[in-house]
Amino acid sequence: MLRCVEEAERVKAARLFVLALALVVAAGCGEKVPRLQRLAATDVIVAFGDSLTYGTGAAEHESYPAVLAQLIGRQVVRAGVPGEVTAQGLRRLPQVLEEHHPRLVIVCLGGNDMLRKVGDAEIRSNLRAIIKTLKDRGIAVALVGVPRPALITSAADFYSELAREFSIPYEGKVLTGVLYSPDMKADPIHPNAKGYRKMAEAVAELLRAAGAL
Repeated sequence: MLRCVEEAERVKAARLFVLALALVVAAGCGEKVPRLQRLAATDVIVAFGDSLTYGTGAAEHESYPAVLAQLIGRQVVRAGVPGEVTAQGLRRLPQVLEEHHPRLVIVCLGGNDMLRKVGDAEIRSNLRAIIKTLKDRGIAVALVGVPRPALITSAADFYSELAREFSIPYEGKVLTGVLYSPDMKADPIHPNAKGYRKMAEAVAELLRAAGAL
């Protein structure tokens, strides 16, 4: 009898979990994606970030910027530097902009800061300065959130907060999903080719939802 009761409680808990998850997903689906101007076929996109943008763990043609370019039919510059923290990215940004003159920059930075225990306030400040630099130059911005290094994790809150502050499109789930999937990882902190394709598909979908494609 006790075993039956315990089993019933487990089933009930599982059903409640599924219901809660469904409500979260439904709430997320109702969120409006901030709009971007439609990209012309000749517009340049810069994917700006660290090793996740560089494509560590896969071949160059399997990196997310390379796959994204194939998916959307636009030039996507792979401006990722492995090991880079947000302060270094902020200093590097002007040179990248002068070299490539992008219409849109996809920012994916902050993972190395968190690995090195840099405080959230400093990471937020650097990301905010990167986004403001782009906006002040009339360059469109999209943001990709990086999960905190932990067993059970999600993208840090400052990513979604910055996205709301600047009203820019934001993808905050794909990297968490990829890094929870052993078949999509090359090592504990980097996707493999399958994971980078998943990332590229999510970014492409974000740009479509924002009206850029």
